[in-house]
Amino acid sequence: MSESANLRDLDKLGQSVWYDNISRELLVSGGLVEILNSGVVGLTSNPSIFEKAISTSSVYDSDIQRMGEEKFSDIELFEKLAIADIQNAADLLMDIYKNTSGKNGYVSLEVNPHLAYDTDGTIAEAKRLHEEVDRPNLMIKVPATKAGIPAIRELISSGVSVNVTLIFSRDMYSLVRESYLSGLDDLYEKDMDLSKVSSVASFFVSRVDTAVDKIILEKGLDSEVLMGQAGIANAKIAYKEFEKIFTSDRFLRLEKAGANMQRPLWASTSMKNPEMRDVLYVENLIGPNTVNTMPDVTLDAFIDHGIAKNTITANLNDSYNHIDHLAAIGIDMAGIADMLLADGVKAFSDSFDLLIGNISKKKATLSVS
Repeated sequence: MSESANLRDLDKLGQSVWYDNISRELLVSGGLVEILNSGVVGLTSNPSIFEKAISTSSVYDSDIQRMGEEKFSDIELFEKLAIADIQNAADLLMDIYKNTSGKNGYVSLEVNPHLAYDTDGTIAEAKRLHEEVDRPNLMIKVPATKAGIPAIRELISSGVSVNVTLIFSRDMYSLVRESYLSGLDDLYEKDMDLSKVSSVASFFVSRVDTAVDKIILEKGLDSEVLMGQAGIANAKIAYKEFEKIFTSDRFLRLEKAGANMQRPLWASTSMKNPEMRDVLYVENLIGPNTVNTMPDVTLDAFIDHGIAKNTITANLNDSYNHIDHLAAIGIDMAGIADMLLADGVKAFSDSFDLLIGNISKKKATLSVS
């Protein structure tokens, strides 16, 4: 795959495109190299992605059989498979990491989702995974739960780069930013190299619309006027808050010492509504110092027919008005965000459990084959 003109245009506008997928087949076939050649500069993973990769492919079977014979537990076996994939992906991305001075070239690995409400457990697992993967371009994914917030500060202050995931509300995003900055403050006080740690704040977009639009239809409200806008409006306002904080005197002092911005990362940007433009969430959230992580279908669609122009600050007043209007008609955005966060944690936990169960079944089958 040659370089995509559309992805090159996004890069010129300040947006980095990451790929929301990983699998052993993608790595060994040369598929990831082709994707990187198109202009993709990072990679994200989650338990659902690993569940699909490992459960539906035979490429892991020899490793599962070998490690099963060595008496590794099912979770240990999964970790070894995942870490090997993450290390290989990180190595493929290393040139990008070096050539962008650590701005891009990252691969993300999530902590066990069952630790989402356990601060100490999250910190311990994140530090362990960071040490075992042993790549400077690794980001550990930590969910934006109340328990995750203090974990972010501790990890950043320990030099662990963090991808904060499952952000749905601007209130939680504010806590995420503060945790990152506090972690940088801690590093600064310890006279450590701030440039070696980085972070993104993964703001989920389409899931907000799915939840809000369902309520709009249930209430019999004007769907043509109201539907398909809440997710983008929420993200645009969050970006405005990002600009304010990361041009503040507090951050500029840290930046002078080498600190990196915690860029907003737009996640869940695939279109769930078939009646709407398939690249709507990409085209409306383009601007400086942003990341968009895309699954195959969205990446292919944007390469094919996406329009790249700076849109992130366009119609900002309309975004504020839309969110205010939703509140006025009784749509509780804070409550929706809490629900989506809980649902997201549960979905990843369910995928993790399914994955571990499938590894156990594969291990048993392969041991008698």
